[in-house]
Amino acid sequence: MRLPRTRPRSLAGQLFAMQVVLIAAVVAGCAVFAYVSGSAQAEQTATRQVRAAAVAVADSPSVREAIRTPDPSAVLQPYAEQVRRDTQIAFVTIMDTERRRWTHPDASLIGETFLGHTEEALRGETFTETYTGTLGPSIRVVTPVRDGERIIGLVSAGITVDRVSSQVREQLGALALAAGGALALGGIGTYVINARLRRHTHGMNAAELSRLHDYHQATLHAVREGLLMLDGQRRIALINDAGRELLGIAPETEALGRTVDELALPAPLTGALLASEARVDELHLTAERVVVVNTRPVVGGERRGTVVTLRDHTELQALTGELDSERGFTQALRSQAHEAANRLHTVVSLIELGRVEEAVEFATAELELAQVLTDRVVGAVEEPVLAALLLGKAAQANERGVELELAEDSLIDDGALPDSLAQRDLVTILGNLIDNAVDAASEGDGHGSAGAVPAQRTASQGAGRARVTVTALADDRELLLRVSDTGPGIGPEEADEVFRRGWSTHGAGRGLGLALVRQAAHRNGGSVELDRAPEGGARFTVRLPLGDRTATEVTA
Repeated sequence: MRLPRTRPRSLAGQLFAMQVVLIAAVVAGCAVFAYVSGSAQAEQTATRQVRAAAVAVADSPSVREAIRTPDPSAVLQPYAEQVRRDTQIAFVTIMDTERRRWTHPDASLIGETFLGHTEEALRGETFTETYTGTLGPSIRVVTPVRDGERIIGLVSAGITVDRVSSQVREQLGALALAAGGALALGGIGTYVINARLRRHTHGMNAAELSRLHDYHQATLHAVREGLLMLDGQRRIALINDAGRELLGIAPETEALGRTVDELALPAPLTGALLASEARVDELHLTAERVVVVNTRPVVGGERRGTVVTLRDHTELQALTGELDSERGFTQALRSQAHEAANRLHTVVSLIELGRVEEAVEFATAELELAQVLTDRVVGAVEEPVLAALLLGKAAQANERGVELELAEDSLIDDGALPDSLAQRDLVTILGNLIDNAVDAASEGDGHGSAGAVPAQRTASQGAGRARVTVTALADDRELLLRVSDTGPGIGPEEADEVFRRGWSTHGAGRGLGLALVRQAAHRNGGSVELDRAPEGGARFTVRLPLGDRTATEVTA
């Protein structure tokens, strides 16, 4: 029968066991050290005590006088016993230089020979020794009694080793109680800390945590969406490779620990990342990309940080713009087809009425009018993408009652534009500029390009048809795209804001076109300029280098 596999102890359990063993070892070590040092200290204290008693007795004048009497024991025995009781030591023995006792706690031993060494004392020195005498092992001090320069007796004071050991045992009991309390407190504290650690690690062991970390790192690198985690101080706690790419952070740049403000991101994007409330599917622009931003605060009793996801919307935005252009072009063609049918009916009716010459004249005029712009565009702009875009936008403008004309100095030869200049960027730049200009020219007072605030209209604006003029010119150095309109223009106070994402007076969800124009121009090392057109409306000029492309600053 196969035995079930036992799950390894959790990390918290392993740490708890290690900490308990460590605390027990520390407490035991401290207890042993305290015992050893306490024993040594008790012995030193006993030695100082008996030394002080022996020296005091030896220096006493009454002791010297008693030694000179015929019966020293009669005087010295009561005195020695009084000193012994007062100092709480084991014995005070006074003897002659021949080691014959004059005093002893056991009076029956008076007159017998002192058990111990006296050689050093007879030389005039005070010394300490541990010796086994009539009272058992004792710590004793022997010192001479002097009468001038002559040694007339010896004094030995001592305390038994059992007495010292009993004092150490009393201290050891208190020490054991303190050690037990320290061990209990350490164990309780360790349990509380490890219970919290167990909650944070969800009971996983070290191998599981290591495996989870490996999966975590692999997932971060595999996810194509950008992931950014900010701590409570708005510092970057985590960012994956896709997040670095979408935010334009170089791989060699150390991002962890930096605040969002230090990343030099556009102000609207920085505001979204630092917002305390959640953000859902917001479109933001970086230097080269359109990103969809979602943020979610991490809250657990207090603000702990923010989780941010980033999706690349650049390609989808470009495709959406192209689709909008195609949809508008289709609607314009449908409208023109309807208009052509009306004109055809007019020609047929004139023929039926027998007015053939007038029918021919009417049809010829309509054909010439429709062919003028086509011939002008095809003759001046040999770049097929731009030519098709201009024709499509002309049809859309005509549908809205706006005349789109190509400036006389426009000229782009076939092959003049390098392959490195993305056609999608050209469509983004010129398409958005024309759309904004048509909006401004068709709406008149109350609106402006890309949601511009109306400026003072000139007298020339009040007369003539609404018009948008496009200039497309390429030479060896740069491509110039200029779009002007007869709309109300843009006030000077708004000139610095028109390229900001979301700036519009057309309502929510608008105001992205000019921001995309600036982004595409910057991506190709170009610049965007804004000034007033001769007709009084707004004029946007985009310059894209065709040689060595160096990013230039966008001006307005």
